[in-house]
Amino acid sequence: AGAARAEPAGRLPATLWVANLAAVILPFVGLAAAAFLLWGWGFSWVHLGLLLGMYLPTALGVTVGYHRLFTHRSFETNGVVQFILGVLGSMAVEGPLLDWVAMHRLHHQHSDAPDDPHSPHHEGRGFLGLLRGFWHAHMGWIFRPEPADLSRYVKDLRQSALLRELNALFPLWVAVGLLIPAVLGGVLTASWTGALLGLVWGGGVRIFFVHHVTWSVNSVCHLWGRRPYASGDESRNNFLFGVLALGEGWHNNHHAFPTSARHGLHWWQIDVSYW
Repeated sequence: AGAARAEPAGRLPATLWVANLAAVILPFVGLAAAAFLLWGWGFSWVHLGLLLGMYLPTALGVTVGYHRLFTHRSFETNGVVQFILGVLGSMAVEGPLLDWVAMHRLHHQHSDAPDDPHSPHHEGRGFLGLLRGFWHAHMGWIFRPEPADLSRYVKDLRQSALLRELNALFPLWVAVGLLIPAVLGGVLTASWTGALLGLVWGGGVRIFFVHHVTWSVNSVCHLWGRRPYASGDESRNNFLFGVLALGEGWHNNHHAFPTSARHGLHWWQIDVSYW
């Protein structure tokens, strides 16, 4: 059954709109500036290639693997592809597979209600309350106690020995995700400095980008954007994160049709993960 069209939502205060935008964009601007200033010494085409080359597959591991495949079971595939997507998602360092899926299923069950683990809408009223809500939804929730009995949300996945083992080896996949750009950086530049910078840009900086883009779907996409569908919560479509998050930013579409493998429902809604 199709979701109903939503009534036009009220706009955020201009100050909060600017604050949201700045909180997400300025770290990327700072990194871009650092890369520009370091070009030719601490940054080069090799390191840009490692950054982008590690960002795309690990982000797809989250969007296609952790999210659309394992959380919502929006498509089926064989064990080899499941393993590859699970490993790539683990390399994004957003937590073990089963924990990530359980938390996200809990979010969908209680989206923007008090039991939602990372809703921005329950941290008080007024401008300061909205700022606290943004912080909580973006990353503050990570520092709060884990909800009780999360494992009940992944009983179906725990039946798979492959997924249980993949989940248990999470620290190994994180290490592999850091080792790959370090080795490639060293080989491509024939230097230990290249290996170190490969670790920095293809490892640390790449993880920073993946984290903040993913977290922005929780925060920005529940505060800033359009709500074409009455999904029963405050999920919103946001063009910027539709692009940066490889299709996840069409968040209102997703909450209206959570089991759809396709989030970008119009030709202009870029959805790299669906492609």
